[in-house]
Amino acid sequence: MNKLDILKQYFGYATFREGQEVLIDSILKGQDALGIMPTGAGKSICYQVPALLLPGITLVVSPLISLMKDQVQALNQAGIHAAYINSSLSEAQISKALRLAAAGQYKIIYVAPERLETHGFMQFARQVEISMVTVDEAHCISQWGQDFRPSYLKIVQFISSLKKPPIISAFTATATENVKEDIVCVLGLKSPQVLVTGFDRKNLYYAVESSGKKDSYVLNYIREHDGESGIIYCATRKNVDMLCDKLSAEGVAVTKYHAGLSGEERRQNQEDFIYDQSPVMVATNAFGMGIDKSNVRYVIHYNMPQSLENYYQEAGRAGRDGGKAECILLYSAQDVMINRFLLDNKEQKGEYTQEELDAIAERDEERLRTMIYYCLTTRCLREYILRYFGEIGAGACGNCRNCLREYEEIDVTKEAVRIIEGILEVRQRYGINVIAGMLAGENRAKLREYRVSEYASFGSLKGVRETEIKQIINEMLVENLLLTTNDKYATLKITSEAEDVLQGERKVILRQLKQIPGKEGSGTERKKGKSKPRKSDILNSRGLELFETLRYLRTEIAREENMPPYIIFSDKTLVDMCVKVPLNRDEMLTVSGVGTSKFERYGRRFLHEIEEYTGGMHEKFYFGEADEM
Repeated sequence: MNKLDILKQYFGYATFREGQEVLIDSILKGQDALGIMPTGAGKSICYQVPALLLPGITLVVSPLISLMKDQVQALNQAGIHAAYINSSLSEAQISKALRLAAAGQYKIIYVAPERLETHGFMQFARQVEISMVTVDEAHCISQWGQDFRPSYLKIVQFISSLKKPPIISAFTATATENVKEDIVCVLGLKSPQVLVTGFDRKNLYYAVESSGKKDSYVLNYIREHDGESGIIYCATRKNVDMLCDKLSAEGVAVTKYHAGLSGEERRQNQEDFIYDQSPVMVATNAFGMGIDKSNVRYVIHYNMPQSLENYYQEAGRAGRDGGKAECILLYSAQDVMINRFLLDNKEQKGEYTQEELDAIAERDEERLRTMIYYCLTTRCLREYILRYFGEIGAGACGNCRNCLREYEEIDVTKEAVRIIEGILEVRQRYGINVIAGMLAGENRAKLREYRVSEYASFGSLKGVRETEIKQIINEMLVENLLLTTNDKYATLKITSEAEDVLQGERKVILRQLKQIPGKEGSGTERKKGKSKPRKSDILNSRGLELFETLRYLRTEIAREENMPPYIIFSDKTLVDMCVKVPLNRDEMLTVSGVGTSKFERYGRRFLHEIEEYTGGMHEKFYFGEADEM
């Protein structure tokens, strides 16, 4: 068999996605590889396909039990023998799995990094041929990444202990340039094939909402998206419990997940979400890594995350099937205070010198500031994310809240000059509240304490509301004319670019929402731009009926086999069935996501359901062209 035969037979796809073949070919030639690919881009295919073609065993080092279980279930359903080794198994189960692996039963074994240094596993590794070690969630090996795990350093020790050096492949969805270099260096990748396919997930719609009534917003959103699966992230356990109780009292089928629950509660609640018993999950960021649920249609952040890396990773759990999904962040100024408190009280993993701890704290503050600017910007949100990860976007994306709202541009260069002069006059010693109050000529106790009325800049922007001055300062921060110190005081400083404003060589433009007459505080919003269509955009009413019929059958099979429904077939595969209306084996095998093994398991039952519904006729169940899929 060749790589394309394996792709079709086991995974049900006729062609590779962008970047997959490049990495697969490199691995098959014996070259180390690093793939930085967004969630849903098919990273697992990049190591699973070569694993079946390489002579020995592929070890996949994975950080979470749920991730391993999900991946192994999916592989076994596809007809590929795989196993996992982690703390959820008894020692007897682990011994049996290793014995079967040594006998050639498994080509792919998922293993927790902690297991690599155990005596039993080391013995196993010495007696089998390990062709490749794959490091999943590879950003966890970087001490300067957002999710460093000291246990990942055991991977390096393990690889160096092997008699024959294996191919090393590493994959992650989130890596800045520094983290990418760290992965290559720490893992010791030799002349690796490094592929960055891009961070853009075109099917995701991004929005930041500043509504003061977060609970009402979430409840209304869920009601408008009834029947859809979604995740709501909160910064604290207290918020998780509170919001889950409120939604449950309103009749929402909701569950929750955080570290304060017992292991059994977390396991049961996670399964209720995965099996669609409770399609809405309210959780802290402890939830989601390794959850391969493909039909999550929205991710709402009740609180602002601590970094753009965290946000991108968590928001990216929506729309893994390639269908339309929404990523909404509910921002409030209190979120900044909550996150600063959490960062100040963060328990550091690993041993660090005080100098290293100070550097980590500075980086944490810098990431938080970047996240705040994301919430404040009126420019394209997608462009902001892409630029952060070192990728140049195409400007306005047409599929984020900022691109779809109508703004008016106001020249605030004169006000910006006054702000710069005021900051320089006080020798760059104060933060945004003091500077804005001083320029507005306010008479608060704290301002009197600092004696700001003695400065020439006091009241230089009298007549401009203090909130508007802060808005201009925030725009100047986003535009890198100002910056704040990386400490709790967040003192305003002038950058070298501000000199251009003082010299009259650069304007400062503030974008404000166009107001609808009679509706203060509101703004106009254009129709959402084109992105990957939802099933309701593709299928007509008859097609949606057939989709629901097939979905019901999938749920029946999932219950019979105790499997998550999306592992049987994804929503995308069911939609493709409705578009192609297969009536025999050959036609069913043209459906995206239907391979030979899955057809043998389930295909005939789905064919029977389609034949019953259509009367054996190739009826058209979609609006547009089939290639919209």
